[in-house]
Formats: sequence, structure tokens, C-alpha cells
Amino acid sequence: MTERSQIATSFLPLPGSAPVEWRIESGLTAYPDALAMMEARAEAIRSGAAGEMVWLVEHPPLYTAGTSARIEDLIEPDRFPVFAAGRGGEYTYHGPGQRVAYVMLD
Repeated sequence: MTERSQIATSFLPLPGSAPVEWRIESGLTAYPDALAMMEARAEAIRSGAAGEMVWLVEHPPLYTAGTSARIEDLIEPDRFPVFAAGRGGEYTYHGPGQRVAYVMLD
């Protein structure tokens, strides 16, 4: 297989591997609770104690702040809680009715 072909198919599961679990939360999930769950699941996946998962959630109104976020860019900085997200970019609003997909793969 050529290198390009390997790259194009390297995301496919290995034959016989477990299917990715899909979980859909029915209510709002607090952002700190979501982070704690994802950290625990990522560790469980790493150790082989749990399988891969795609988790669909909605959060109460909040902003996540990427590494380029500057507090002066928020028009009303006290309107919603702000959480450092450890990702690139600036601010992202999350709230009811906006589903977020958290993908936890090995």
C-alpha cells in the first residue's frame, strides 16, 4: 500500500475491533462535569478499560476560551461563565439547543 493510501485509510477501525459507542445526553451538562467525564474516559480508553466514544451534549450558556482569546474581546464578560479550553482560537459560545460532539478515539 502506498503512503497516501495508508493515510487515507488509517482512520478506519481494525477488523474485529469494537464499534465506537455513541452517547446522547438528554439534558444540559455542566462544562466542568463534561471535562471530568472526558478526561476519565480518555484515560480508560488509554488503559484499555473502555472503548472509543462519541458523546453528544448540550451545555448551559457559557463561553470556552481558546489560546488566542482576550477578555477585552467579550462585550459582556460577566454575562456567561468563561472556561479555558486548551485549544486554539478565540471564544466559542455554547448553550441550550446547540449540540456539541466530543470525540474520544484511540
